[in-house]
Amino acid sequence: MNGIKPIKKEERNLAGIDFILLWSGAAISLAEILAGGILVPLGLGAGILAILLGHIIGNTPFALGGIIGSEQGIPSMVSVRPSFGNRGSYLPAFLNVVQLVGWTAIMLIICAKSAEVISQKIFNYSNFKLWIVLAGIITTLWAFFGHKTWKWLHKISVSALLLLCVVMTYVVFKEHSFMELARMPSTSDLSFAIGLDIVIAMPISWLPLVADYSRFSQNTSTAFWGTWWGYFLVSSWMYFVGLSAALATGSADPIPMLLNLGLGVAALVIVLFSTFTTTFLDIYSTAVSALNIFPQLGEKRGVIVGGVLGTLVALIFPIEQYENFLLFIGAMFCPLFGIVLADYFILRKRKCFVEDIYKKGKYWYYQGVNIVAVVSWIIGVVLYQQCIKYSLWIGSSIPSMIVAGALYLIIMKKSKRR
Repeated sequence: MNGIKPIKKEERNLAGIDFILLWSGAAISLAEILAGGILVPLGLGAGILAILLGHIIGNTPFALGGIIGSEQGIPSMVSVRPSFGNRGSYLPAFLNVVQLVGWTAIMLIICAKSAEVISQKIFNYSNFKLWIVLAGIITTLWAFFGHKTWKWLHKISVSALLLLCVVMTYVVFKEHSFMELARMPSTSDLSFAIGLDIVIAMPISWLPLVADYSRFSQNTSTAFWGTWWGYFLVSSWMYFVGLSAALATGSADPIPMLLNLGLGVAALVIVLFSTFTTTFLDIYSTAVSALNIFPQLGEKRGVIVGGVLGTLVALIFPIEQYENFLLFIGAMFCPLFGIVLADYFILRKRKCFVEDIYKKGKYWYYQGVNIVAVVSWIIGVVLYQQCIKYSLWIGSSIPSMIVAGALYLIIMKKSKRR
C-alpha cells in the first residue's frame, strides 16, 4: 500500500466523546466567525437558513468520509485509491496538501492579526510576524506529538474555549437584540446560492482529512455521530456569531468587542488556543496526505515540513482572497468525494480492500489511473464553476457532487456488466 498500513485494533483509542471534542475544537475558530461575517448581505433570517442548511449538507458527506477511515483503518488520501487508482490518487493528495498548507497559513494570519491587536492593547507591543512564527511553532509541536497527546489536550482546551465562546456570544448580543438584528435589511451583494456554497465549503474542507483521525476510532457509529454533531453544533454557532457580530457592528471580528469589555486575556486565550485546536489538524494531515505520494518522507518529518511551509506562506499570503479560497476548495473536493463516497457505499457496498484496488488489464485503468474517475471529476469541477457563474438556486456543491458521483457509477456499472 505504498508504505501506508491500516491502523491496528490495539492502536484505536478514540471514543465518541473524543471525536466531539476533536471536531468542536476544529470548529472554534476565528476563520469560521469571519466566514459567517461574509453572509451579512443575506440578512439574519436568510443567513441563519444558509448556515443550518449548508452545515447539514456539508456535514453529511464529511462524516460519511470518516466511516471509510473507521472501517478500513486508512487515511483519507488512501481512501481515494479504490476509485481513482493508486497513481490516480496522487493529484487529489497534492491538491489536499496545497489546501492544507493554505488553511495553515490563513489560520496563522488570522491568529497573528488578532493577537497583535490584543498585545498592543494590553502590553503596548505589536509584532505581526513574530506572532505568526510563534503560533506556527506551537501548532506544529501540537501536531508532532500525535493522537495520544491530542486526546487529553482537547479535553482541557476545548472545554475552556467553549466557555469563552459563551462569553463571546453574550458580548455580541449585549447591545443589540436578536429581533433588532433580524429587522436589518438584506442586500443584493451576495446571492443565497453562493452564501450556501461558502457555508458548505467549510465542512467539505475537512472531508479530505477526516479519515486521518477516524481511523483511530474504537467504534464506527460513535465516530460518525461524534464527528457530525461535534462539528455541526459548534461550527454553526461560530458562523452565527460572525453573522450577528457583522450585522451589529459592521465587522465579524469579535476581538475589539472583547477588549472593550476588558477581556483582553480571555480574548488572547481564544485566539491562541482556537488556532492550536484547529490548525494542528491541517499540519498533521498535510504530512499524512504527502505520505500517499512520498511514503519515504515519514510522518514526523512530514509534520515539520507542513508546519514550516504553512508558516512561510502565512508571511506572504493575501488574506483578502479568503472567500475565493473557500470556493476553490468546494470546486475541487465536492465532486472528488462525490465519486469516492459513491464508489465505497454504492459500487463496493463498503467492501473495500486497499491492497486489491486495481488489477492490471482492467478496462478503465491506465497506468494505475482510473480514467472514468478522473473524467467524472473534471466534469464535476466544470459544473461547479458553471453553477457559480449562473447563480443556480441550489448552489454549486450539491449538483457537482451528485453529478460526478452518478456519472462515475453509471459508467463503472456498465463496464462491469460488459
